[in-house]
Amino acid sequence: MIELLKEVGRGKRGARDLTYEEALQAANHIINGTATQVQIGAFLVAERIKMESVEELRAFIDVLRAGSALSPAAGGFDCAGPYDGRIRTFMATLPTAFVLAACGLPATLHGSPSLPPKWGVTLPDVLGALDIPVLEAPREALLAAAERTGFLFAPTEAWCPPLGRLRGLRRELGLRTVFNTAEKLLRFSSAPFMAMGVFHGTVFEKMTALLLELGVTRAIVAQGMEGSEDLAVDKRTRTYLIREGASELFIVDPELYELMVDVPEQPWSAKLQAQTALAVLRGEAELPYLNMVLLNSGVRLWVGQKAGSIEEGIYMARYAIDSGEAWNVYQTWSEAVKPVSKPC
Repeated sequence: MIELLKEVGRGKRGARDLTYEEALQAANHIINGTATQVQIGAFLVAERIKMESVEELRAFIDVLRAGSALSPAAGGFDCAGPYDGRIRTFMATLPTAFVLAACGLPATLHGSPSLPPKWGVTLPDVLGALDIPVLEAPREALLAAAERTGFLFAPTEAWCPPLGRLRGLRRELGLRTVFNTAEKLLRFSSAPFMAMGVFHGTVFEKMTALLLELGVTRAIVAQGMEGSEDLAVDKRTRTYLIREGASELFIVDPELYELMVDVPEQPWSAKLQAQTALAVLRGEAELPYLNMVLLNSGVRLWVGQKAGSIEEGIYMARYAIDSGEAWNVYQTWSEAVKPVSKPC
């Protein structure tokens, strides 16, 4: 580990990217516990200064995935948002996942308790506010609920124990590290379709190259709300679209689909996130939040090849909500998970 540290820790000018094989060694040392806490901290900070390469990220994802419990179901759509949560914006990806499932496109979400640097509200917080304690739910129950409904939630640190063991160190560092990207791309369901969020536009090319290496066939990488995969409805969102083995710039303009609307500014608690998600699924939400889910559902149905166009995807999403099908998927899933996830 010391020799690898020398390569990445020579400063901004002197450091070099590790090869895939070298990065595998580093990832194994860190994840399997043969590196000391000091060495791990030094490596993560050095990588943060140098910035991780595609090969380094791929190596960490491969090692983490090898130590993860994966869903046996093939296909579907994986939504990869920030694990440090949300503070200022609605988490549209949660109700959107139920809409996708109602439209016949299996959807996977995953998350952990909040992490640095943002320490925002996370998906487990919101599901907990709905009295669905997914962090304690047995894997078998979550898989069975997914088989019934098409919606899978994976509590990341339970399904990938190495990340759970590193939580304390990550909390102490308080920095974004290689794990902030790697955990988003574990793809517990081996989904060929993805929506991924990035905070800075400077990493678009790196992330699209990484997704192509990971075997994702179609995806949208979005500079979404708070660095999430969620597209905005009060402005255009810059994205990169992956299809046919290549990527291209793609601007999503809600005005083209008659969904542009002003969004009120407010802080978002887990309780408010939960209430708004349910309101969307019941067809009772305020227009900005309904439109967010319609737009994100329409785009993802198109990327996931369930709709021939974004317009068709929006129409399908609207029907899924208006007909009550999306709400029925949520109710069936929550009822399947709740009884077995509550403590005895």
